[in-house]
Amino acid sequence: MNSLSVNKRDNTIPNNAKKLRRQGKVPGILYGKKVKSLMFEVGELELCREISRNGEHGILSLDCDGESHEVLIKGVQRDPVTQKIIHLDLEELNENGKIVSSVPISFEGEGYLSNRGMVLQKEKDSIKVECTADNLPRAIKMNINSSDNGYVYRVSDLEIASELSIIDDLNTVIASVIYERKTVSDEMEIIEQENEEKK
Repeated sequence: MNSLSVNKRDNTIPNNAKKLRRQGKVPGILYGKKVKSLMFEVGELELCREISRNGEHGILSLDCDGESHEVLIKGVQRDPVTQKIIHLDLEELNENGKIVSSVPISFEGEGYLSNRGMVLQKEKDSIKVECTADNLPRAIKMNINSSDNGYVYRVSDLEIASELSIIDDLNTVIASVIYERKTVSDEMEIIEQENEEKK
């Protein structure tokens, strides 16, 4: 389990969150049944490194001023323009207790579609599941190698471990397969290639 070191922050200081971001830090909050809402700050570089290793919905060992907590990443807020992380939400885990978390969907086989002039139109990139912390997967795979135009994938099509329970509606559309739209330049390129072949 990866670890993350943070420091408590004083939320009474006006515009404290903005000041922290200018200093290269990210404000966050930890909550849970055993802990009151705990405001903290963490270095942006360290946080980005852990997010890249663990994903945006993983589990961490949190060290806050010497206090240790096993936590679940519940929310990563990003600036809509720069995509920099601007806030972090963490939930303390209970021993043997179940958690509800979003898990990314990993689509496998998009190259198969591309080679046949089709694309995958994605409607969802994650689903909500309930499970114990030690059974939380980093991603759920969906194989699209045998797809054809017009095929629709729903939550019910996902193959998941028996330890997981899906929270989302099983009829929810995840993605659909459509033919790739050709632009005018694409069509001209095809015509030029055909003319070259005829010479």
